Amino acid sequence: MKTPPDIEKLSDLMARLRSPGGCPWDREQTLASLVPFIIEEAYEVVSAIDGGSPEAIRDELGDLLFQVVFASRLAEEKGWFTLGDVIDGNTEKMVRRHPHVFGSESAETPEEVLGHWHRIKEGEKKAAGPKGALGGVPDALPALLRAHKVTQKAARAGFDWQDVADVLGKVSEEMEEFKEAAERKDAAAMEEELGDLLFTIVNVARFVEVNPEEALRKTIGKFITRFHHVEKTLEDRGEDLSTASMDDMERLWEDAKKLTNKKIKESESL
Repeated sequence: MKTPPDIEKLSDLMARLRSPGGCPWDREQTLASLVPFIIEEAYEVVSAIDGGSPEAIRDELGDLLFQVVFASRLAEEKGWFTLGDVIDGNTEKMVRRHPHVFGSESAETPEEVLGHWHRIKEGEKKAAGPKGALGGVPDALPALLRAHKVTQKAARAGFDWQDVADVLGKVSEEMEEFKEAAERKDAAAMEEELGDLLFTIVNVARFVEVNPEEALRKTIGKFITRFHHVEKTLEDRGEDLSTASMDDMERLWEDAKKLTNKKIKESESL
């Protein structure tokens, strides 16, 4: 497939950067060296979407697209595939996975669409060769997101609890095991038990249909906002974190929580 004109401009720019007379930094990059930049740019897109600025979203999507073009150029230089092949392959895949749009099947709800998607995807994986029920989950995913996808696959294979109450019971069990390890001050056991606890909490998230990665990301943002309030209030008073008492910071933290809750209610009423 020929690269579309709009993308071709970016593709040509990338070829120039990689050429002998181009950029020394770009010329020395490899697919492996691009990995942290690809991950970073993907998260920058998410952050821009959270921020709601159309200009920021457009800018960050462009940066992420550039990483796709960059990686495709490196693959082309190895003789593996071109950017056009990437676009063509993805187009064919999306057509194949939307038989209710491009084929004779029907889907009236998002749930039916996902049913088609998973069935077709599983068929593609079987055709590619056996990988097991948990195959296909990328190792490079953030741990919470990877755990979520692994538990989803295990559940679809029939390995699951009956309801959320059973999972919450398992959370209590894992918490007790962690406490016992902590009391013994057994570092290796604490790490293992904490991992088991987190994994079980991911299962709780799956049962209540909450993405744990999204939930934690939003909580981190909330924490940063409240911490900034504490820090700024102390600064306005001529104090700082090193001189303020814990009790004082706790009071400011509670003030920040009230402000956050007020803003949430105001946004919900709009």
